[in-house]
Amino acid sequence: MMLSIFFLVSCGSNETASSDQTTDTTAATPTETTPVSTITTTPLNIMVATHKVKDFASWKSSYDAHDSLRLANGVHSFTIGRGDKDPNMVRVVVRMDDIDKAKAFSKNPDLKQAMQKGGVTGTPTFKFYTLVFRDSAQAKIDLRVATTITVKDWNTWQKSFDSTRQVGTDNGLSILGYGHEVDDNHKVLIVSAILDTAKANAYWNSDLLKQRRAASGAGEPTRFIFNRVQQY
Repeated sequence: MMLSIFFLVSCGSNETASSDQTTDTTAATPTETTPVSTITTTPLNIMVATHKVKDFASWKSSYDAHDSLRLANGVHSFTIGRGDKDPNMVRVVVRMDDIDKAKAFSKNPDLKQAMQKGGVTGTPTFKFYTLVFRDSAQAKIDLRVATTITVKDWNTWQKSFDSTRQVGTDNGLSILGYGHEVDDNHKVLIVSAILDTAKANAYWNSDLLKQRRAASGAGEPTRFIFNRVQQY
């Protein structure tokens, strides 16, 4: 608070302050900034396509050229990632306007042809999820891990997971989002930013995490570590 006091005092060694002395006090209202939340709980439906490519640059050029095909089928580019160990293993995430339409699109011959022309090798996998929690606090971190697990009961797992999220943060991981398959909420997806690789690796092999999984009713995880290369 800024306090400014102005004294008007009559001059003279034997004189006291006159009755005209004026005090002007101005109090500034403190400015309070409400923290902006980085958390979103509005459900978001996504399709995750994972596949290997012969050459990433060639594939990316082909992918960008087929944006109209995706838009015509109600899917919108969201993120693209490359495997940390194998950069030619690609993870593509798109937002879905309509789940059934997106499922049909994943089987569309035009998509299959476009992927083949782009240099996709082997058989791509398509998974459909509803994200129920997202946190953009560490969205600038490109090194990430997508973890899939099977849980006994979604509500039990979610309550346990939410109450112990800080444990992951303390061990080098920051949750970016989590959710479950659109047709089976026992199949869970967790995407995290890796803040400290050494801490994260130690945590993944720790008894602490085993205890955390047991308490939440979660099975053994499958992890895919990747680098995000583009955000749309």
